[in-house]
Amino acid sequence: MTYPAPGPLKAGLPATRTAATPPLPAIKGPGGLPARAPRARAATALVPATERAPTRRLRTGPFSVLDIGSTKIVCLIGRGEPDNTIRILGHGWRRSHGVRSGGIVDLREAESAIRAAVAQAEDMATERRDSIFVNLSCGHPESRHINARWPIGGREITKTDVSRIIAEARARALSEGRSAIHTLPLDYAVDDTQEVLDPRGHLCDLLSARLHVIDANTTALRNLEAVLSRVELKIEGMVSSPLASGLAVMNEDERNLGATVVDMGGGTTSIGVFGEGRLLHTATIPVGGLHITRDIAHGLSTSIDNAERLKTIHGSAELLAGDDHDPILVQLIGDNDHHYVKIPRAKIVSIIHPRVEETLEMVRDRLEMAAVGPASDGRVILTGGGSLLEGIGPMAARILNRQVRLGRPRRIVGLPENPATWPMFSTSAGLLAWAAGAADEMGEPDTRDARPDSLVRRFVDFIRDRV
Repeated sequence: MTYPAPGPLKAGLPATRTAATPPLPAIKGPGGLPARAPRARAATALVPATERAPTRRLRTGPFSVLDIGSTKIVCLIGRGEPDNTIRILGHGWRRSHGVRSGGIVDLREAESAIRAAVAQAEDMATERRDSIFVNLSCGHPESRHINARWPIGGREITKTDVSRIIAEARARALSEGRSAIHTLPLDYAVDDTQEVLDPRGHLCDLLSARLHVIDANTTALRNLEAVLSRVELKIEGMVSSPLASGLAVMNEDERNLGATVVDMGGGTTSIGVFGEGRLLHTATIPVGGLHITRDIAHGLSTSIDNAERLKTIHGSAELLAGDDHDPILVQLIGDNDHHYVKIPRAKIVSIIHPRVEETLEMVRDRLEMAAVGPASDGRVILTGGGSLLEGIGPMAARILNRQVRLGRPRRIVGLPENPATWPMFSTSAGLLAWAAGAADEMGEPDTRDARPDSLVRRFVDFIRDRV
């Protein structure tokens, strides 16, 4: 469902009534015979069929992915199908333990929850996996743009040159205690020619690149690797959570024209701004659905489990007519487990509303600070478990002053539960898309062949390339 931004709508043109037109007289040909009607010409395609860009085929897999969140841990095993969909072979999930705001705070509890989720997925898929793709939500991820250059000297640009300029940008992005996770090219410049998407094969003297780098705290990443090694899993790839969610719920037109994905999770709300087919900016807000649950538990003197149930069944972001007269039974905390009171539904809404309003205002402020041009002014796509809250769509459209829609994973078959809850699996579905080949669409290159960054090595490479 799409919620338009508030504001005056353009009035449509008034309908015009067309008078009946008498038939034209028949055109006579030579000898008084009716002339042959002109042959209808087929519409000409703007791009010939033989020249249209081929559809990228998904890698078949199977692939295993792990979404480590503050409220749940999800493991999916899937494979790419010939029709470019992804089929789920096995799934498993557990309530999250040892994780707070996306970061691992208790290694033992996190290991137990991850092990159970992975085992459930492997049993269902009847397949054992020793490597996995995992989401990046720990280590306080940061997003930055970096400009890098590499001398070419008039020869043809090779894949090695691209790897070198990427490695140069990663080295510049590294600060004390930080590690680069993504180095996503936004565009290249070949001498004076700007906005080159793929510079390989071009001749130039100087190659320049504008890159989007996402990094995170190195210690947090090592703790994540340590937990997975205890479960006998190796990290095959790590993907930023807003990037994964965007790949799952956005279509190609939205990525090209400019749109923002807001993934409302349990412990955090992540933001990903897309434009021209690229991820331009990410941000994370340390507020999520768990904060709403705790607000309800504190405000009504009930348990966390009861507060979560009240939020899910009776919660809303906006007050509706009749909420003052809609009684709800609430179990209070105390010595008597059967102590219940009746409260109007409006009481719960009055607790939820300010927290959701605060979260959306923080999203609005982050988008204004993003400084990525018109892309941040495009449509907003809400996803994640928090997006299922009643009334949040119209509220987001009003606060963000943008068109808003609810995002569900696309082109994926076999997700658990029912379609109404699929936004909860956007990150894990996007991880499968990344593993199946979406990394190529986002332009992230393979830097494993990049040369070391020492001055001596760079000088040797510079001389050898010109001999």
